[in-house]
Amino acid sequence: MQLLRIAILALAIVGVVPARAVEVRSVRLWASPEGTQVVLELSGSAKHSLLMLKNPDRVVLDVPAAHLSATAQKPPAAGVVKEVRMARRPGGELRVVLDLTRPIRAKSFLATPNDRYGYRLVVDLGGAVAADAPIKAEHARPEARDLIIAIDAGHGGEDPGAIGMHGTREKDVTLAIARALERYVDAEPGMRAVLTRNGDYFVPLRDRMRRARAQQADLFVSIHADSIRDRAVDGSSVYILSQRGATSEAARWLAERENAADLIGGVSLEDKGNLLASVLLNLSQTASLSASETAAEHVLHQLNLVGEVRKPLVQQAGFMVLKSPDIPSMLVETAYISNPAEEQRLRGVAHQAKLAAAIHQGLKEYFYSDPPAGSRIAQIAAGAARPELAAPEHDSGG
Repeated sequence: MQLLRIAILALAIVGVVPARAVEVRSVRLWASPEGTQVVLELSGSAKHSLLMLKNPDRVVLDVPAAHLSATAQKPPAAGVVKEVRMARRPGGELRVVLDLTRPIRAKSFLATPNDRYGYRLVVDLGGAVAADAPIKAEHARPEARDLIIAIDAGHGGEDPGAIGMHGTREKDVTLAIARALERYVDAEPGMRAVLTRNGDYFVPLRDRMRRARAQQADLFVSIHADSIRDRAVDGSSVYILSQRGATSEAARWLAERENAADLIGGVSLEDKGNLLASVLLNLSQTASLSASETAAEHVLHQLNLVGEVRKPLVQQAGFMVLKSPDIPSMLVETAYISNPAEEQRLRGVAHQAKLAAAIHQGLKEYFYSDPPAGSRIAQIAAGAARPELAAPEHDSGG
């Protein structure tokens, strides 16, 4: 036993890494208009602690039993981070210090592996914290309000999404189409677009939902470009939330309703009993899913007019970004980026605009088919003054 203690002490003194130590393979910085994100790519799961310090302003991240890979490089300054300092401490923990340009709030989380990435330790500075702030419901909206369309460009930042045979990244394609769709929506009387991201940075899935809810969006559309092993597969498809996904999300909301924001309609679940809260949430989800399916059918129809549709019916899946219980939501797989011909088309500005125009037209048809009360589109429809139906003005000759 004494020899074992001596051996352990010797390992600590000379800094030899224990066999189970976590390796930090890379450290990356992503800056966006909403904030700055620091991502540590890990060889395995790890605990960590986060500490905010002042004079000077800095964030201290400690990862026990961790060490830097020999190939890991210190990232350059970006956003609110003016310098990153990293060192292994005598106790075996890796300390990462983020020197800041100004005081800012921070939060951290461990991202679990998926089919593309391993464990990642993420520190959000500013952006994601702001998205977590309590949402204030505007109970008294203007009489003739614009409809808010939340447009979500899939992936971003450290997550490139699918990559085509010629190197086209899904995150770039989705952002281009999202921006094109934004232009179409903003040009439509009675509609206004908001983007969940407007640059090459990573936004956690639930934060995308929160950003839509913070804007009190009337509809949420997430843009993607799918990939599959069979490169011959092509075509578009549109998804809404599955019933199973809705059930799991309802359980989560009911379990955490004391911390949940109001529903878009201003109804709070916090002070409701279990039965009443469940009924209110079910009503909200049922209406949202029904609206999602109708809107998705309109979009799918328009996509079928501009190209091949992979699946002729609206599909259902448990995608996280579709789980808002009070916002009609859909996910559009614009094409298969794994198909070389579709990859080439997706790179073209003209085809991106064509896809965006089809989605916009589908949304427009949906809202005009049943205009929300109090909206400008409801006023336009009631006055039989739709822009596409309005007669051209004639010179009276006077």
